[in-house]
Parts: sequence; C-alpha cells; structure tokens
Amino acid sequence: MADFTLIEKTLGQVLDTTVFRFPDNMAFIFPDAEIRYTWKEFQTEVDAIAKGLMALGIKKGEKVAVWAPNVPHWVSFMFATAKIGAILLTVNTNYRSSELCYQLQQSECENLCLVENYREHDFLETLNTIVPELRIQNRGNLHCEKLPNLKRVIFFGEEEQKGMFSVTEIKELGKTVSDEEFRQRQASLSPHDTVNMQYTSGTTGFPKGVMLSHVSISNNGYHIGKNQKLTEKDIVCSPVPLFHCFGCVLGIMAFVHHGCCAVIPETFNPVQVMTAVETEKCTALYGVPSMYLAIVEHKLFKKFDYSSLRTGIMSGSVCPEPLMRRVLEEMNMHEITIPYGLTENSPVMTMTTTNETIEDRCATVGKAMPGIEVEIRDPQTNQKLPAGSHGEICCRGYSVMQGYYNNRQATDDVIDRDGWLHSGDLGVMDERGYLRITGRIKDMIVRGGENIYPREIEEFLMRMPGVRDVQVVAIPSHKYGEDVAAFILTQDGRTIKAEDVRDFCRGKIAWHKIPRHVATLESYPLTASGKIQKYKLRELAAEYFGHGTNTHRN
Repeated sequence: MADFTLIEKTLGQVLDTTVFRFPDNMAFIFPDAEIRYTWKEFQTEVDAIAKGLMALGIKKGEKVAVWAPNVPHWVSFMFATAKIGAILLTVNTNYRSSELCYQLQQSECENLCLVENYREHDFLETLNTIVPELRIQNRGNLHCEKLPNLKRVIFFGEEEQKGMFSVTEIKELGKTVSDEEFRQRQASLSPHDTVNMQYTSGTTGFPKGVMLSHVSISNNGYHIGKNQKLTEKDIVCSPVPLFHCFGCVLGIMAFVHHGCCAVIPETFNPVQVMTAVETEKCTALYGVPSMYLAIVEHKLFKKFDYSSLRTGIMSGSVCPEPLMRRVLEEMNMHEITIPYGLTENSPVMTMTTTNETIEDRCATVGKAMPGIEVEIRDPQTNQKLPAGSHGEICCRGYSVMQGYYNNRQATDDVIDRDGWLHSGDLGVMDERGYLRITGRIKDMIVRGGENIYPREIEEFLMRMPGVRDVQVVAIPSHKYGEDVAAFILTQDGRTIKAEDVRDFCRGKIAWHKIPRHVATLESYPLTASGKIQKYKLRELAAEYFGHGTNTHRN
C-alpha cells in the first residue's frame, strides 16, 4: 500500500495521454468489421462522436446504454460518453425484452444504442415491441409509456431506422459543437464521477446496477496491465464480451493505459481466435476457462502457430489447474495471469503476476492488487481470520463501487460501515498473502452439520480419468439437510457412472464429501460472459435427483 499512487485522471485524459505518446501506433483491430485504428485515428473518432452526443443534448450524468456485441462503436462510445460526463450503461447481449426493459427502467436510462441483431436475436424488433412510440414520434423527443426516461435511440448500423439516429448523423451534428465547448465540458468532470454502470449477471435475484468511477476502473486497468508487463509493443487478442468488466476493464482500460494494440473479435469463435493469434502475431490472449477449453480441444488446434504468445488472462470463473497447465505448455503462454474479483470492485482485487511460480499461478489467484486491502473474514461475526482459515473474501480500497443504483439497502448489505466490500465468495489466504478460492457462501454445502466446499471436490475429481470438467452443487436431503451432487463433462464421449466416481473417491477424500448423485452433461449453462450458472445446476440437480435417486443420468 505504501508505494501505491492513485492515478486521478478521467478516462478521456488517460486516452489523450496515450495518444500523445503513441499517435501512430496501432490501437485497435476489429477483424469482423475489417477496421483498424491508430491511436490518433481512434481519438479523432471518439471526439467526433462525443461532440455529436453533446449536440444531441446529452448532459453530464445521463446514462447511455450500449446493447451490442464487440463492434467498433462499442469502444468508441465508451470513451465518447466518458469525455462528456455521461455514464456508459452496459447491456448483456443475451438479454431479451423483459430483461432489457427491467434494466432500462431501473437505471432510469435516457439513451440507448443498439445493433440490428445478434445470434439470431432481432434487437430492433425487440426494442420496437417495447417502445412502439419510436415509429410515430420525432427523434430525440421520445415519450415512451414503459420507459418514461428514455429520450433517444442510436442505431449502430448504416440503414435508416424509424425514430433513431445513426452514428454518421451524430458525427455530422457534432460539427456544430465548438472545440471550446468540448473543452469546457471535459474540464467540468471529476475523476471521481460515475462513468460506468454494469448490471450484475442476475444469477440470483434481480440484477443490480453497479456504479463505477473513472478512478476505480482506470487504476484497476492500469495495474492489471502492469501485472502482465504490457507495453506498447504488445498485441492482445480479447474475444471476451465488452459489456462485462473482463472486456472493458481488464481489457480496454489495461490496453489504453499501456498503449498496446487490441485485436477484438465481434464474438468468440475458437477458429477465429486461433487465426487472429497467428495472423496478428498476438503476444497475449484473454478468455474465460470455457474459451480456452474450446481452443485446446478443437480439432484444428495443432494447425495454428502460438509461438508469439507470452501472457494473457484466464478469468471469469475458477480456472481448473489441468487446463491452466495445458495453456502454459501447449499455447506458449508461460506468463499467463489469473485475476480474481467481482464487478462491485471494478473488478480485480487479487491477481497473479508473470513472475510467480507455475504452482502459485495454477493453484491461487495471487495477492492483493496495489491500493486494495484483502482479508478473510468470518461470515457470521465479520472478524478477520488468521492465515489458513476458510472465510468470506472481503476487500477495501479505491476500487470499491460507489454503490448499487437506486438501491441503498442492497449497497448496505455488501459494504459494511468500515468500507469493506463483502464478496460472498469463500477463500483461504496463506501466510504469504496468496488467495485460493474455495467456493461461494451460497454454494457451500452443509451436510449433517459438516461444511463442504464444492471447489475442493471439483479439484479432486478433475484428476479422474475421462473427466473434462466438473461442477459440484448441493441437493436437498431429508436425512442430512443437503447432500453432494456432481455434474461432469467427459472426454471423448466417455461414460462415467455414479459408482465410478464413488470408487475413485473412496479412501481418498472424506466419505461425507463423496458425491451421492452424479450426472454427465454435454455442456454447462453459462452466462453471456462465460460464467457457469450454478443456480441452474442446482435446479437441474433437484429435477434429476429430487426423489432421492443416485443413478447416472445423461
């Protein structure tokens, strides 16, 4: 903490500093759109859009929602909104009408940007169903019954859409805003203003709007990049969704701070990612474990060249050690890093670096980030626990969110009076300060009074021949209160039965930890950002095993 210096700049100032340092370096490559920006070209695009948003009448503090995959405008609008003091509201591309409507209502959002469609979902049709007034009212003066705060809709496409502005029109309107007006708007901003609102994935309860400041995501991004030793010479392939903290903070903010080039596919496809790595000679790759698994197990994996790779990030969910070792050895990513955090913390609180041993990088999520305190606390008493104890992971520092939007009670539930953010995750910290994740409080299984940590069983079962991945959840039990259920993805179509699992466990782990129920699946239910939805697995467990059976299911 002693050597930490807070970077007190707005996102716009961070971008302009990098442009000044590396104006002609390549900044962004969007393979699907066949668009490449140098830093200077990107700044020109951002400023033109920012002035256009001012010309539309967007004021400081207004929300601008972006409902789109990883298209070039997504990144441009991230910085254009920041430069005029608007708040970027990220929208999950998997959302349908009810979820979109809820988020726009709860956030009191004034502006929405969207693409035409994504993965066979017609975004325009969905929006026109929610806002039929678009077809009959004047642009920029929208009055919508369901969304009373919504004023303007911007279309990320070339065609004209009824009631919507195009990005080309916005840039033309921006010519009416003087450089002096633009400078004055930027000068009125504080680095501590809210710049970004991300809604938690909603795996439990209704999603909540996490308010993050320039300072929180900027400083977090800087140190994330520093831990990877990113420089202006690096080229990073980042196929993770921009609407998630992984994409826009671990990704974009790290890239902008360190001036490296970002290769951003519109969506994840293993062949496209492998092609991008080879073609652009990428030095780093980002992804959640399921993405890396899809790459290393792809039938074309060995046909591509990974010799340019050096570092990157595997994050988004707990990273299985066998997969980590494969990526290290087979993809040449010997300096890969593992961060841990949550959206409410901007998001990273601990992270490994390129300097640590393979064992520490495979088995832990590193140590506390600069400027952030991390402790393990008793979930019941909130007292700090000694090294080696299981407890709730808590953190405090510049990175903690400003709160949940319009939800004071939920904010108070997770941030205590001393400023500690309670993650809801369980972990153990060793004497050196390295953190290991053991599960979530709500995922912890209490069987006959014994606390069982799913991650411990998952790690053990990953050693079993034929197991590609495993997720352990609780199943209600009349006798013990809860019992253990395991969902397994097998390798090469192998069959694994409940008795096979029990035979493998017997004598190697405590009897009460051995899964009573086992099922094999073809895939796990995932959020759009690649996280496994354990609550859906718990529902599936209740469906499969609700009558007390323990037979193998496919």
